[in-house]
Parts: sequence; C-alpha cells; structure tokens
Amino acid sequence: MTVPLEITFRGMSPSPAVEDSVRQWLDRLAAQFDRLQRCEVVIEVPHKSQHKGQTFHVRVELVVPDKVIEVARDPGLDHAHEDVYVAITDAFRAARRQLQDHAQIIRGDVKRHAG
Repeated sequence: MTVPLEITFRGMSPSPAVEDSVRQWLDRLAAQFDRLQRCEVVIEVPHKSQHKGQTFHVRVELVVPDKVIEVARDPGLDHAHEDVYVAITDAFRAARRQLQDHAQIIRGDVKRHAG
C-alpha cells in the first residue's frame, strides 16, 4: 500500500531528486510499519545568515492509528545540515526511532519500572 505523501518546500525551489529521497525513506518506513496512514514533510531554508552557510530545516509528520508522530530537525550549529539529504536522513531516522518506540508500546514490549 502506498502511503499518501505531501512534501512542501519553503524558501527553495521544489526538487525531484529531493522528493525521490523523501519517497525512498517513506517506503522504507512503510515496509517496517504497515500501519502508516499519511506522511507530511516540510523542507525549509530559513532566512540566510551572514555568519553561516545555508542550512535546511526538515519536519516530518507521520500519522498512525491513534497517534501523530512529529519530528523537526533544526540544524542549530550542525553544519552537516547544509546538505539537504543529511537533514532528511536525520529527520527520518528520528521518526523511525519514534515509530519503533510506539510499536513496542502497542505490542506491550515496554517494561515498566516498579514505583
């Protein structure tokens, strides 16, 4: 099943190569988590600073039953995010970790500490 995907570019022109990268990441997640219902990705280039290069902010929102998982990758001082593909990878890896945590909770695999 194909997961509906919406990609928004802000402060930059749309790029088919970037869209393909996002789709590949989403396809990997969908192969691991069959309950994905929708994905929204925002790729943004904030206002340019005179002191550092162009960095990319990436926000990923994944919808699964009973939960919305949101990940925002703000580069801060991370100059690796001057590469849009690195920023996308970081955001989707964080989203994958949150999906894994959510799946463990659903399955009951999370151990609770006695209070």
